[in-house]
Amino acid sequence: MTRLNLDPKRWLDHPALARETYIRMANEGILMAVLNEAGALNPMTVGWGVFGWIWAKPIFTVLVRPSRYTYGCLKAAGDFTVNVQPEDRKDLANFCGTVSGRDHDKMAELKLTPLPSRRITTPGIVECPIVFECRVVHHNDILPPELAPEITKQFYPEGDFHRIYFGEILSVSVVKEFLEAIEQCTVPLDSK
Repeated sequence: MTRLNLDPKRWLDHPALARETYIRMANEGILMAVLNEAGALNPMTVGWGVFGWIWAKPIFTVLVRPSRYTYGCLKAAGDFTVNVQPEDRKDLANFCGTVSGRDHDKMAELKLTPLPSRRITTPGIVECPIVFECRVVHHNDILPPELAPEITKQFYPEGDFHRIYFGEILSVSVVKEFLEAIEQCTVPLDSK
């Protein structure tokens, strides 16, 4: 298995990577990982996020609730990785989205391996074919009075509003064989 390191400002030259990241995030969620206070890697499932171009930088935004263990870890660490799991490991997002890092070593329990990062302190996850290394450049809290009432009602009935973290993508690594395989896939356009 060979890993390629892509220019973070040019990773979208490979639209299949964006497609795979989006599909996994929208369907089962993807893994955001951050170091905890003991220096262990703690992955958490994120289903809401955006990637694009802000402040002349490639940015990946993730949303984390203050009630989550990862919230405190991210606040202290200042960086994170976004890890897109392979199709055959949907169990990762399910487990990491239902079990807290306060009580479990998710990496050990899932038999996952830390992938040393090139540009930040927080490692990625070897078993994930796409890994984004991100440095927090901004965060802000959702402002409840500014949010559409139907969104508040549906997603925040307990008032546990997310904090939005803007991570500058400093490095993107992808498994070469995975990239070659997904770039061969074509999705027919709906002509209706």
